[in-house]
Amino acid sequence: MLRLTLIRHAKTAPAHDGQEDWDRELEAKGRHEAKMMGRRLKSRELIPGLVITSPAVRARSTTQILAEQLKLRADRITEDEQLYLASPEVMLTVVKERGGNQAHLCVVGHNPGITEFADRLSHDRPIDNMPTCAVFTLEFDVKNWSEIEWRSGLNAAFDYPASYAN
Repeated sequence: MLRLTLIRHAKTAPAHDGQEDWDRELEAKGRHEAKMMGRRLKSRELIPGLVITSPAVRARSTTQILAEQLKLRADRITEDEQLYLASPEVMLTVVKERGGNQAHLCVVGHNPGITEFADRLSHDRPIDNMPTCAVFTLEFDVKNWSEIEWRSGLNAAFDYPASYAN
């Protein structure tokens, strides 16, 4: 069984005049969300062997905060430009090509693609929106990432900052 954890970046501040979308930073609430969700992942022992993140500032910052909570080493985090505002098809390609021999892979990305990706992968739990810093975890009954297909994700679990009292 392989496990895939999908995470939408945390709450982001609006762009300043002239600021590129790519450079938008997390607001204080977003940093808090990421820290809390990192603690929740750790408490459930959902610690990925590799995190692949969009290189946009908000996704990288979310990943860094999560990594601190999970005690992930820097060599367990990689960026992939293809994940910036990626479609589900692009995300699937990234997972298949970059998953390697990891038993638990994590992807940090953006809406609407990350929500659509989660929904199309899940066999047993449809999802129509991943709020900021939401975490969606699936298992796949395959031995290699290249074997995963749409609607093949099992035992889906969904969590997000407002899902229960902080």
